[in-house]
Amino acid sequence: MSDTSQHQNLAIIGHVDHGKSTLVGRLLYETGSVPEHVIEQHREEAEEKGKGGFEFAYVMDNLSEERERGVTIDIAHQEFSTDAYDFTIVDTPGHRDFVKNMITGASQADHAVLVVAADDGVAPQTQEHVFLARTLGIDELIVAVNKMDIVDYKESTYDEVVEEVTQLLNQVQFNTEDASFIPVSAFEGDNVAEHSENTDWYDGEILLEALNGLPEPEPPTDAPLRLPIQDVYTISGIGTVPVGRIETGIMNVGDSVSFQPSDVGGEVKTIEMHHEEVPEARPGDNVGFNVRGIGKDDIRRGDVCGPADDPPSVAETFQAQIVVMQHPSVITAGYTPVFHAHTAQVACTIESIDRKMDPSSGEVADEDPDYIQSGDAAVVTIRPQKPLSIEPSGEIPELGSFAIRDMGQTIAAGKVLEVHERN
Repeated sequence: MSDTSQHQNLAIIGHVDHGKSTLVGRLLYETGSVPEHVIEQHREEAEEKGKGGFEFAYVMDNLSEERERGVTIDIAHQEFSTDAYDFTIVDTPGHRDFVKNMITGASQADHAVLVVAADDGVAPQTQEHVFLARTLGIDELIVAVNKMDIVDYKESTYDEVVEEVTQLLNQVQFNTEDASFIPVSAFEGDNVAEHSENTDWYDGEILLEALNGLPEPEPPTDAPLRLPIQDVYTISGIGTVPVGRIETGIMNVGDSVSFQPSDVGGEVKTIEMHHEEVPEARPGDNVGFNVRGIGKDDIRRGDVCGPADDPPSVAETFQAQIVVMQHPSVITAGYTPVFHAHTAQVACTIESIDRKMDPSSGEVADEDPDYIQSGDAAVVTIRPQKPLSIEPSGEIPELGSFAIRDMGQTIAAGKVLEVHERN
């Protein structure tokens, strides 16, 4: 990775059979980012079989074979670099922890590529992923109309899919002006790294150009400091060292900070990054720091560190918009699953279901419904069973989203609308 490039987290979304992993393989291949050992292994195999030349198809065979053997070469966390950015591909939906990770901030995506197969168009999963992306605050969408080779690169088929996807984006109130459409074949390589002669009717950007053209993510340095604690260590010679990743704001040595909900605080004595002391740390930095007067038992994972004069909010209750993805029956008031928000995991009760939204339009479909079920979007009021620090997503989006888990699976995703703070 180059030091000068900016970093982007990119989500690759869309129906499982529409060629997401092939597209990721193609992007890695075209940007010279396929791990060297994978390429070497194929070269040897190809030579043994007398096939000479190394082909992209081998990369894909390898990815799928490894998957079948249960070894996940995951497309998540793969990295590739373009002229403008260093990209990390964050968990894609379909990956069982995708929603949880996308929401708990471990992999907040800045932008997304939606993969839609030209021969299949919008599938139910396409809708679900677009709705999730919209709910979780993805700004720009690049729509890759994939498998153009299967439909003989027909412009009319491409146009039909564009029309269908545009309708879907309009339904969920995605700004279609912020979406670009590109006809590609991930398998054959058309319009990924260079313009394809097979689509001479298309004169727009190719995929790598569109990725280069994404707006730069703006680091949230002007928001107040918010640093969710991952772990707390005792280090000889220093004392208690909380560790975590700064989500927003800046931490300086000498700052007066507060940990919530534990409600303790003190002055930052030292900040360490990569085993070196630093005077300040910024969003995205993983830091260990020491605060005067704080002992190992005073704070814990799930606490959030912020400025003493603008401390993290602690919710008595909060109102949120949620999308139910999978639940075997129905969800009613009184239901108490586990909420995962930043590094915290807290059982919370859904006190009331305030209104049900129509996920395709965002309009209110039902005031005060009795229950909600899979596929529903709703505004609900939630009461944490023990103190939880969480922020309205309109103010600090990095601490305003959560996943709801029960029975070993992610049931719903949500974002916080407003927090009623504890007194």
